[in-house]
Amino acid sequence: MQKIGIMGGSFDPVHNGHIALAEAARDELGLDRVFVIPAGRQPFKLDKKMTPPEQRYEMVRLACEGKKDLTVSDFEIKSPEISYTKNTLDAFHEKFGEDTEIYFITGTDAFIHMNTWMCGEELLRNYRVVVGTRPGYRTQELTEAAERFEKLGASISRVNNRQIDISATELREMAEAGLPLGKYVCGAVERYIRENGLYK
Repeated sequence: MQKIGIMGGSFDPVHNGHIALAEAARDELGLDRVFVIPAGRQPFKLDKKMTPPEQRYEMVRLACEGKKDLTVSDFEIKSPEISYTKNTLDAFHEKFGEDTEIYFITGTDAFIHMNTWMCGEELLRNYRVVVGTRPGYRTQELTEAAERFEKLGASISRVNNRQIDISATELREMAEAGLPLGKYVCGAVERYIRENGLYK
């Protein structure tokens, strides 16, 4: 049976922590392929200004270049609909068929609120969930949420992803201030941000 990982997000910008999580999920769970999917219209950020989806897609493409079995997908940015995770997972499940297991890859912050998402409980029951962790970071909340969701029938795996202590918000502020980003994003992404004047 084929095992496919799906990791969505704003990726504004994509950073090394995102890629480390995708690679950890791939390696620890033996995934055949991981699709990294920039959100088109993210439901929790409809009222926030975001970098145009085409530019976020290009940054993810650059970050995934040369990474084994990591593929950027424009599925959500091509859709005029709001980017609900369940719709994306259902579409990939239909595309790959019943002999494929779909793994949804996410971080702790998003995971602990998954039951509040559109069709969240159904999503938890129908798809395997992979959670990236940071040592000591909201550990109790993560454990409590996992126990709660497992009672709903969820299958949850935790992976030990390489720790990158940065957020996309902090990176945008650094880029605006003209500070170097190379510690947190790959060289191609940093060049793209500079050349296109992003976050200025």
